[in-house]
Amino acid sequence: MMNAKYIASTLVTIAAAAAMFACVTPTVNAADMGTAVVSSRSFPKVTTVKKNILAESTATSTDDNSSWGDVESLDVPQTQSQAEKDAAARKAAEEQAAAQAQASQTQAASRSAQRAAIPQVDLGSATGSGADVARFASQFSGYPYVYGGNTPSGWDCSGFVQYVYAQFGISLPHSSGAQAGVGTAVGSLAQAQPGDIVANGTHAAIYIGNGLVMNALSPGLGTQVTSTSVFSGGYSIRRVL
Repeated sequence: MMNAKYIASTLVTIAAAAAMFACVTPTVNAADMGTAVVSSRSFPKVTTVKKNILAESTATSTDDNSSWGDVESLDVPQTQSQAEKDAAARKAAEEQAAAQAQASQTQAASRSAQRAAIPQVDLGSATGSGADVARFASQFSGYPYVYGGNTPSGWDCSGFVQYVYAQFGISLPHSSGAQAGVGTAVGSLAQAQPGDIVANGTHAAIYIGNGLVMNALSPGLGTQVTSTSVFSGGYSIRRVL
């Protein structure tokens, strides 16, 4: 029993002494070592600044040859006030009216020139209702051609003949082919009289004498006097008065 207590006491003493020695840090002097004590870093020194990868990338350098201009060179859209818009509208309306007036004067001058240039037929001594038709038809030189029309504001060839005869109480079809079959046939141009209708399947006109007819030709030529050579192929001469 005493041996066991002695052994246990000895072990406790040894353990306490070991713990005491383990907690003591030996002090080393430079003089004792005979050399200088040198410390060194475990990691190399960082000399560069890490970039903030979350920051927005920007650049402040520009090309020296670049021309960026200035405020004065900016093309800024200009807006108009209501007064300026009204003034511009009035000016446009005035210019349009002036252009229309000039066009009307030009058309009037053109009609006068056409009347002066057309062959003249003396209907003054002509008598009879046919002569009256021819005389009436002759006043429309220079009037416009409009396909399908039958009034002075615009007519085609058969529409012109239809309109003229309507003023004398004669109703005619609006077709050159149909007009080529109305009234009484005339045997030849030598027998034709002013007021007769000259027509075929493609054209119609009113004979005014001397081998000439009054007819609506085309949008470009309008209504004018021509010879009967305007007809392509044959034609018929019809007398309705």
